[in-house]
Amino acid sequence: MQQQFDPLSPPNISHPGVVATDITRKFSSAVKTLAPGELVKDDHFTLFESVAALEVMDPKMDSGVLAEGESLDQEYDVSRDLLPEEILGIIDQLLCLEMAWHQGYPLSQTLFTSVYIESLMKPRPTNIDEADFVRDSQGHEKQPKFLFVLRAYCLGLLKACCFVNELVKEELYYEEEDFVTNTYDRNLLFDIPLASINSLLLKARSDLRLASNDVPKEISTALELRLELRIAFLRAIDLASLRRNNPDSLKMPWTQMSGLIEHIKKQHELGKPVPEAFSTKLQRRLASTMPPRPMVQPSFEESYGQFKRLFQDGVDIMDVLKYTEPQSLLNFVLLFQARKPQPLVYIRTLLQSMICKDMIVLGSYSIRQILDHDLSIVVLPCAPQIDRSYDAIEVPTDPRHQISAQMEIFRQRVAECYLEIFRIFCQNRCRVRRTLCHNIQEWEMLQGDVEEIDQLLQNVLDEKPLAITGGDPINFSLPLSSWAYVYKLRQMEWIVQLGFELEVYQTDELAGMYWYLNYLAKTRAQHGDRIKTFTMRSLNEARDGLAGSGDQHLPQYTAAKDREYMTSVAYLRVTMLDAACTWEFADGLCCLYTALLRLNLIAPPQRPYSSDTLRYDLRMKPFRNISLPALPTFDEFTRATLQPETATHDLLKYAENAVGGARKGYEALSRMSEAQAFSANTHGRWVGNIKDCLRAAIAAGVAVSTLQRAIERAGGNEGQGPLNLALKVEMPETGKGYHDWWIVPKLVRTA
Repeated sequence: MQQQFDPLSPPNISHPGVVATDITRKFSSAVKTLAPGELVKDDHFTLFESVAALEVMDPKMDSGVLAEGESLDQEYDVSRDLLPEEILGIIDQLLCLEMAWHQGYPLSQTLFTSVYIESLMKPRPTNIDEADFVRDSQGHEKQPKFLFVLRAYCLGLLKACCFVNELVKEELYYEEEDFVTNTYDRNLLFDIPLASINSLLLKARSDLRLASNDVPKEISTALELRLELRIAFLRAIDLASLRRNNPDSLKMPWTQMSGLIEHIKKQHELGKPVPEAFSTKLQRRLASTMPPRPMVQPSFEESYGQFKRLFQDGVDIMDVLKYTEPQSLLNFVLLFQARKPQPLVYIRTLLQSMICKDMIVLGSYSIRQILDHDLSIVVLPCAPQIDRSYDAIEVPTDPRHQISAQMEIFRQRVAECYLEIFRIFCQNRCRVRRTLCHNIQEWEMLQGDVEEIDQLLQNVLDEKPLAITGGDPINFSLPLSSWAYVYKLRQMEWIVQLGFELEVYQTDELAGMYWYLNYLAKTRAQHGDRIKTFTMRSLNEARDGLAGSGDQHLPQYTAAKDREYMTSVAYLRVTMLDAACTWEFADGLCCLYTALLRLNLIAPPQRPYSSDTLRYDLRMKPFRNISLPALPTFDEFTRATLQPETATHDLLKYAENAVGGARKGYEALSRMSEAQAFSANTHGRWVGNIKDCLRAAIAAGVAVSTLQRAIERAGGNEGQGPLNLALKVEMPETGKGYHDWWIVPKLVRTA
């Protein structure tokens, strides 16, 4: 029978050296002498101590509280004899705890609950020989025969965690939200060289093979494969830090681990769990102010799936080093980080490290090389502004020296903002959108700053405005500010599109937000057309020999220059087609959702503390300080969204044409080659993304035609009152639609 506990009886405190004194009566008497409201405070009794006093003896807050008969420390003996099957079971549980840590749980609830891990780290070892479960030589001689396998595995595990932890801390991540880097005063074998750990793992593998006659073959093979996994993991981490190696060679350990984890999964049933080798009591030894928390123990099946994805992501990420041009690099990052489920934090920080570490991009390129290459593609093909030979001119009055000096100022101003885009997309999806909202403010200021540089260069280059026949001159090219404007517009579109993916908008708000996306995409297409106009002028002048006829410093037109111009024209073609597809599809969905609202197939929820104006201010808050493109007023936004002058029949006809145009555009995009789409090393994912958009466009066309037929069946006209359409709207679940950025409703007949 369970012992009854009387909360009024004094606790049983019995321990050698402890003399307990009951002060209850003295305390009660002292309290009675106080007047109501009077407080007694010791100046040395701080807020921290007062909160700690409240936590004392609370099992949920006090890590030192003990149940009746419970000991303070874990009494598990790390030198106990273990069967090979038990060693296998402990290793598999460590695998699960390692993956829980990768998923964002702290070490205190995962790996640091292992008695074996704790015995390796405390006391802190200074060399590989000290890193053992038992530190005295006599105890070491009495260790079980096969404990060397567990020791080698645990040391390899800790060293891998050390590398992962250090890498994550060096890159952009969000503490407690993505990953917990706190090691609780444990150094994860930071001071022990990797070579020593590798040597120990190789020796353990060799010794295991020599002792294979004493162990069942399947158990021996299973233990060996787990040692192989640790060796491969450490080699993958070590090679990834080099960055300059052949990407295919960097893939080899990741590919090896993908194969090993498959065999490990099949061997899991051979292991025998040892639950007593793990305990949350070890949290009492950690340097932490957190209350005790339960151990996080994911299932082996779940951990296997996560490891499988981790290793495949490790294989795929190495393709980023196969650099061709910046637009493909950007597409690689965008598409890789958008995959479902999103890569783990270690992979995302590894990608950040590979893209730019120590101011070297992809391990081989300077930031200037990447920026100039991007400028040559987007706005400045074959332009003197990015001619490296101008750097050698030292005469201050020489125009080439002035151009070089101004471009260096430009690069210093934009380099960090440019690389920040790549870093931002290596975050979790919620953080991507939130950070982009701040980043566009920086690009707004950047655009104004570089426009001043444009104007200075315009005078140095003696640029002539572009005139249309029979019309007025249409400004100057302003290539640097045009380049900044392109990226600002793209980031604004991404913010709105991620809002659809993250369910930021309510169903009745979709019409308005799709209209605003249409507005941004149309602006980007128009700006792309402007850039193309100046690019074609430059191309025609170069082909006609004008580029070098009056200036001996400007090179003549060559085949290499022609390829550079054609690359720029190809980029403008694909980006304008992408913008056109976005604006057409967004326009079609805007009209469809407006029609559904008119027909009461979508009902706005009750919002007693909200209004349309307040909601508009909230949704447009990220864009409020952006001067160009100008933010529409609430009245303009409402009128453009609701289109009160347009009949529902005409609205649906317009939606049908717009969605049809988007479908044709996506079909054209899906047929583009890797070079045409600027999707080197990620073309498969790029085509898959376009095809998902195409399927969403087809589904939108079906929804529009279904609504049109329902209206025809009902025989309704404008102004005749509500129609009985016998339809209901089904919204796709998050992540279950054709594409996360295109929320297409499904219309289902109810009768």
